Amino acid sequence: MPIVRPLFSDQDFQEAVDQQYEVRVFKEDQLVHAGTTVIRFTDQTVVTQSDVSNVDYYSRTECQFYELRN
Repeated sequence: MPIVRPLFSDQDFQEAVDQQYEVRVFKEDQLVHAGTTVIRFTDQTVVTQSDVSNVDYYSRTECQFYELRN
């Protein structure tokens, strides 16, 4: 059964980057992306990549991020 953990702090995001965990992204309580990995983050933005050419930018204040571990 997978473990779902919310990402809040910089430490949470850094662990997701280091371990390359899959992440689910929600905006306004709707799933906008699943199965993507965090490649960078700042205080305001989280950058995810799910394919070689598929890079997305999300606002940390407008979106919720959940790590998915098996």
